[in-house]
Amino acid sequence: MPITGEDGGKAAEPWHFGLSALLKFKLPRVPLFFLGIGVYRAWIEIAFVGSFVNFPSLPLPMREWFDTTAVFVMLLCVLLARRIGPFYRRRSVFVLCGTTMVASTAMLFATILAPAVAPLLGMPAAVLGGIGLGLIILIWSEVYGCLNPLRVTLYYAASMIAGALIVYVFMGFRMEWLAVFASILPLASLIFARRAMGEVPAAERPAPADVKFKAPWKIFLLMALYAFAYGIIETRAYSGSFGPHSSPGCLIVALIIFLGVALRRERFDFNSIVRIALPLMIVAFWMVPALGIEAYALSGPAAVGGYTAVSVLIMTLCSNMCYRYGVSAIWLFGIERSVRLAFMILGRGIAYVGLTAHLGAIDGAALVSGFAVTAVLLATLLLFRQKEITGNWGANLLTGRSKSPEGLHRERIAAQCAAVANRYRLTGRETEILNLLAQRKTVGMIERELFIANGTAKAHVRHIYQKLDIHSREELFALIDPGEVDPLEGK
Repeated sequence: MPITGEDGGKAAEPWHFGLSALLKFKLPRVPLFFLGIGVYRAWIEIAFVGSFVNFPSLPLPMREWFDTTAVFVMLLCVLLARRIGPFYRRRSVFVLCGTTMVASTAMLFATILAPAVAPLLGMPAAVLGGIGLGLIILIWSEVYGCLNPLRVTLYYAASMIAGALIVYVFMGFRMEWLAVFASILPLASLIFARRAMGEVPAAERPAPADVKFKAPWKIFLLMALYAFAYGIIETRAYSGSFGPHSSPGCLIVALIIFLGVALRRERFDFNSIVRIALPLMIVAFWMVPALGIEAYALSGPAAVGGYTAVSVLIMTLCSNMCYRYGVSAIWLFGIERSVRLAFMILGRGIAYVGLTAHLGAIDGAALVSGFAVTAVLLATLLLFRQKEITGNWGANLLTGRSKSPEGLHRERIAAQCAAVANRYRLTGRETEILNLLAQRKTVGMIERELFIANGTAKAHVRHIYQKLDIHSREELFALIDPGEVDPLEGK
C-alpha cells in the first residue's frame, strides 16, 4: 500500500492549508486504547533514563544491561516468530511482560529506600525491565501492524504526545506515589494493547503465517545510522528534567506530525516527515556546536526532535509492510528495534570513549562529532537515493503463503491488485482504494477508514473504473478476484 499523496506524487505540506480548511477542521478520533504506546514510553523514561528520578546507588552500566537484554529478547522472538506468534493470542506473553516490568520497577524504587541493596538489585532490575521492554515493543508492533498508514502515523504521534504529558504529570508526584503509579504504567499499557486489538476487525488481525520476506535492509540501515548518531549526542540531549520522551523536541515534532495528518488527512505527504527530521539533525550536529558550548542546550531538543520524526517514519513504513503483505510484526519489528537499540548502544560507547579516553593529540570530542556527522550524512544520502519515500526500501515479498485458506485468498487478491495497479498505472491512493474494494468494503467504509471526506472515495472509484475500462463491481471482482481457494491445495 503506497502511502503517497492523493495524486500519487508530492502532496502539499501538512502545515499549508487555507482558511476554509481551517474553519471546516474537525479533529479526527483517536481511540484511547491506541495511546498505550505512550504509556510504556513514559515508564521507560521514569524507570531507566532517569530524567527526573534519581537512583544514585545503582551501578552505571544498568542502562546498557536494560537495552542489551531487550535486544536479546527481541532477536530470540525473531528466530521463533513462526512458532510463538501472534502474541495477542498468547495471554502468557502478556503475563510475563507485565510481571517482569512491575518487578523491575519495584526493585528500582526499593534501592531508594534501601541504598545498601542497590548493587544487588541493579542488574536484576535492568534485566527484568529489558525482558519486559522487548516483549511490550513487539506486542504493540502487532497492534499497529493491523492499521493503515494514516492511522499509524496519527495514533503514534498522539501516543508520543500522551507519553510526554504523562511524564509531566508524574514530575509532581511524591516519591511514594510515583513508585506506585510507575508500577501501574506497564500494566495499563498491556491492557490498552488488548483493548486496542479488540477494536481491530477479526479478519484484519495477525494470523499464524508462513511468509518468506526479504528484509527491508534500507529501512534498517537508515534507522541504524540515526540511532548511532543519536546515541552519540544522547548524553547531552537530556538537559534539566527532560528525557527522550518528554523533551520539547519530541513533543513539538509529534504535535506537528499529528496536526499534519489531522489537517491534510488523505492528502498528507509522508515525505514531509523527512523534511522535518533532516534540518533538526543538521541543527543538532553542525550548526549548534559551531555556535559554541553555550548553544548545546539547543542541540539536545533538536536531536530528539529529528530522531522522533525518523521514528514515526520507520514505524509507518514497517507497519505498512505488515498491513500490506501480512508479514509477521514480531519478525519485522524485532529486527528493526534490535538494530536500533544496538546502534544506539554503540553510539553511546563511542561517545564515552571519545570524551573520556586519553587519545594523545586527537581531540576526542571532535572525533566523536565527526562520527555523528558522518552517520547523519550517510542517512541523508540514503534518503535522497530513495526516489519515493514509500518505495520497497530493499524489501521483497518472496512468498506469502498463509496457513489458513482465507488468508491465502486475501494474499492472492492483494497480489492481483498490485499487478492490476502496475499494469493500469494507478496512483498510490487509487491502489489503496482498489485493495479496499477488493475486500468488498463499501464506499462509506473506505471513507471512514482513510479519513476521506464525503464524495472523495466515489471520485477515486470512478477514476479506477475509467482506467480499468469497467463499469461495475462485478467486473472489478472478475478482474482481481482469483476465485475460492481449495482448502486441500498444497500451494
